[in-house]
Amino acid sequence: MPRALITGITGQDGLYLAELLLGEGYEVFGLLRGQNNPKRPLVETTVPGVRLLTGDLADLSSLLRALQEAQPDEVYNLGAISFVAYSWENARVTSEITGLGVLNMLEAVRLHGGRERGVRFYQASSSEMFGKVQEVPQRESTLLWPRSPYGVAKVYGHHMTINYRESYGMHASSGILFNHESPRRGPEFVTRKVSTAVARVALGLQDRLVLGNLDAQRDWGFAGDYVDAMWRMLQQDVADDYVVATGRTHSIRDLLDAAFAHVGIDDWSGLVHQDPAFMRPAEVDLLVGDATKARTVLGWEPRVGFDELVAMMVEHDLAEQRALAGR
Repeated sequence: MPRALITGITGQDGLYLAELLLGEGYEVFGLLRGQNNPKRPLVETTVPGVRLLTGDLADLSSLLRALQEAQPDEVYNLGAISFVAYSWENARVTSEITGLGVLNMLEAVRLHGGRERGVRFYQASSSEMFGKVQEVPQRESTLLWPRSPYGVAKVYGHHMTINYRESYGMHASSGILFNHESPRRGPEFVTRKVSTAVARVALGLQDRLVLGNLDAQRDWGFAGDYVDAMWRMLQQDVADDYVVATGRTHSIRDLLDAAFAHVGIDDWSGLVHQDPAFMRPAEVDLLVGDATKARTVLGWEPRVGFDELVAMMVEHDLAEQRALAGR
């Protein structure tokens, strides 16, 4: 039975990946920060087959203990402070966890004897690394120009993963994942903020939605599809880096169109208010990925389209808000 260790097990990617690996017959270990992590019950309920360990990406010794206990064949480093807006508020903590945390995990695997034991490592890189995009669409060779502390930290982790692959011969791959969403996405992210607000408006629980830049464009896919690409990367004989994306871009306005249309509202102009407080200090205007390499080498294709994804999220939030309202 293959064994896998997942950091960031409480996030949407961690949960979907754990489900996939359990389905493939893996013994799965998840790393939780803190003994009383409030998200522990979520993991235990959603993926009860996962064995939970405590550890902190800022603490190398705790990572070594987790590796010693899990004895993994594959390590998926999904842990990060991943809300981009927060990274401007606390750039240091973001850098320590999202950036230096990658170094700590790589070093822990190396000291654990990762190369000799054949441990394979996956790093969750991000399309936010492209930032001020230098070509459209973005591919593995596109110059990185991050526009947020989060993006800068992700670039550090990305290049450190490449460095450990080249310096120590580790099987270390990075997935440059473009925006991927799901009903499990945190409520602070714009897609979930929209789907929740649309559900509440439809149920008469809320009268408007406040957002920032409505013209920003993203390449949105389904998180459940994207974790399949992660797993495929670690099944390759040779480690490498891959863009994972749909190749199609949509604006926040498109997101609003699709979400409101799902509840029968065609004109949302009077329901959405723009507030400069929600504007980024440095905006990333257009992200769209070229996943040709992932399709060709990994045989990976996204299965859930944009409209289906938005409908899935709105339906989930309609059910959740009805339950919360006692309806």
